Amino acid sequence: MTNFLAYDDVTDLNALIQEGLNAKQNPFADQSLGHNKTIGLIFFNSSLRTRMSTQKAAQNLGMNVIMMNVGQDSWGLEMEEGTVMNGDKAEHVKEAAAVVGKYCDIVAVRAFAGLQDREQDYREVVLNQFKKYAGVPIVNLESATRHPLQSLADCITIEEFKVRKRPKIVLTWLPHFKPLPQAVANSFSEWMNHLDAEFVIANPEGYDLAPEFVGSARVTHNQDEAFEGADFIYGKNWSSYEQYGQVLTQDPSWMVTMDKMRLTDNGKFMHCLPVRRNMKVTDEVLDSPQSIVIEQAANREWSAQAVLKGVLQGL
Repeated sequence: MTNFLAYDDVTDLNALIQEGLNAKQNPFADQSLGHNKTIGLIFFNSSLRTRMSTQKAAQNLGMNVIMMNVGQDSWGLEMEEGTVMNGDKAEHVKEAAAVVGKYCDIVAVRAFAGLQDREQDYREVVLNQFKKYAGVPIVNLESATRHPLQSLADCITIEEFKVRKRPKIVLTWLPHFKPLPQAVANSFSEWMNHLDAEFVIANPEGYDLAPEFVGSARVTHNQDEAFEGADFIYGKNWSSYEQYGQVLTQDPSWMVTMDKMRLTDNGKFMHCLPVRRNMKVTDEVLDSPQSIVIEQAANREWSAQAVLKGVLQGL
């Protein structure tokens, strides 16, 4: 594995899932692999699980870890080529990424969508500029359109908790008062389309994801119908792709409740966290045995470790 930016960088999904499960059983088996290697974790946006799990995974592999919050710990970075830098950005990514690449063997980057310009966001400017100029492997810690480390952790979690070979998995839109990116939903869809599963996406009118991420999933605007007989319910809010970045509805009827979970086949509830209680999903669901959000979050360590091991082996 050279870079880990999206599902396309995975050569064998089942093997990668198993690698994560192996790491969970024996976290320090490959500690010599990262000896005297350094990873730089570059954050343009806030983080809890991504920051801690990736640092822990790197340390499990024997790596040194450097973390930086862009704009707080560093100069603000200009991303566009050929621009006159007379604004608030003091350094260009050409120099910044190149220098970071001199200090680090792997660079991992987290940079959210701006939700103002769909074309700009879907070009993945920040991630691709680091890929272009760093000169070392790049790992996606969540970008404008994808969150593949989360998606791999989701796959690991589903593998652990599934009770039948081909489960029914539902990605459902949840209400929220502010516009959120499509990255998690896009990425989850992209990865679920490669699992042996019945995959359904439920969202209100106007919230269909980009066709390239929907893939072969069945899309419905009827949440109750989607939940019937489901093995896994994956809740997430996202703003409109069609009317880009807009909040078209805050319909509270899309909140996940225990009544809705009873429509499932004793389904498990998943959410990438953080989650706003009693707006997106009720306390009753999150505090029930059907919720596996903590186990899912814990698996972020093992998804990161599986990916970093693959990148280290490719150095």
